[in-house]
Amino acid sequence: MTILVTDQPVLFVDDDDKLRQANAQSLSLAGIDVRPFGDAEAALKEVTSDFTGIVISDIRMPRMDGLQLFQRVRAIDPEIPLILITGHADVDTAVKALRDGAFDFLPKPYAADHLVGSALKALQTRRLVIENRRLRAAAEDSGDSPLIGDSQVMVRLREIIAQLARADIDVLVEGETGSGKELVARLLHQQGPRRGRPFVAVNCGALPEALAESELFGSDLSKVGRIEASNGGTLFLDEIDSMSPAVQAKLLRVLEEREVTPIGATTPKLVNLRVVAASKRRLQEEVDAGRFRNDLFYRLNVIRLRVPPLRERRQDIPQLFAHFVQAALDQVGAPGFEMRDSVRRHLLEHEWPGNVREVRNFAFEAVLDLAEAGSPENQLELPLPQRVERFEALLIKEALESSNGSVKAALTQLQIPRKTLYDKLRRHGIAPSDYRER
Repeated sequence: MTILVTDQPVLFVDDDDKLRQANAQSLSLAGIDVRPFGDAEAALKEVTSDFTGIVISDIRMPRMDGLQLFQRVRAIDPEIPLILITGHADVDTAVKALRDGAFDFLPKPYAADHLVGSALKALQTRRLVIENRRLRAAAEDSGDSPLIGDSQVMVRLREIIAQLARADIDVLVEGETGSGKELVARLLHQQGPRRGRPFVAVNCGALPEALAESELFGSDLSKVGRIEASNGGTLFLDEIDSMSPAVQAKLLRVLEEREVTPIGATTPKLVNLRVVAASKRRLQEEVDAGRFRNDLFYRLNVIRLRVPPLRERRQDIPQLFAHFVQAALDQVGAPGFEMRDSVRRHLLEHEWPGNVREVRNFAFEAVLDLAEAGSPENQLELPLPQRVERFEALLIKEALESSNGSVKAALTQLQIPRKTLYDKLRRHGIAPSDYRER
């Protein structure tokens, strides 16, 4: 059974009923949410500046043809990919449209897999555009550094990040899980000359080994790899210590030559990018143990930053907790928060092995217990199943909110099977459509 991914629709426009039906079926069987239209005017009504999908259109149609539709779509948003379908007589016209910004053209007759492959590439391109627009908006509104804390070590870390960001060189970030390594990577990107360009994050530890190479390097037919997608911007490789030896070898060439060869391709593509790699283990120890390539380590280890664990800067815990309590209050709409003795004791006595992420989770749980239970009971005093259920629902809502209601993106964040997520959505009464921009 094919499950349609509905967060990115494909508008397929063709006045030929049989061809429209056949092509729509091919796209649907590939798991693509296709919306067929018999004329350009009807399809154009679906295109807005926040449209998340792509358009595929035949060139020759009555009233408004494919080229006119192309110009109308570009006027709404020039970064919406549009693929043109051409007859033999229209190939020269389609090539000119390609120079003018069309994403691709398919000369008739074409195989179904060529149609699907081109559509998937266009959808991924559009997804990256949307993600980077949100990133730019977040950078413009970010204000103060999200690396919170007035301890000497954090003040110094922020100063070093500001200096390195301007230098635009590769950086290796080491730190325990939950300590804020991705925040460091984002600051290096946002404060440097590449801000406004793509920031592509890859969790190497979450990539299935069988898919790691195609995800990173792409393929010559249907997939733009994450390395190529970061061209011009920053590639953040999280948990690089989990990367397999085979992928390490291919990554070394990318770092040395600044070029990537998609699977199945014979010609490499040049890439201009900055690499920020992060490891939860000390990479030198991984090299000594034979689990990480020595040459790749030295290529990454141009500049090394260490993010301190929370136990080394305990004086920052109250400030962190206050920040996350306010974030939780804003999100759930609670009127206020009362610090209870049990919460205070936990803040002072707990070792915080999960670092900043654990403080954030604790703050949200504490606020939710007030907002949802309507009582001053601390989250530590509630039954464990109730605490787990509430926190699970919160994490799902956060994933949907950060991804604009995209189930596919939420699955990537939560790292659970699709069926499991849909079961949890039903159990908690959560609708992804409630988190999509109107």
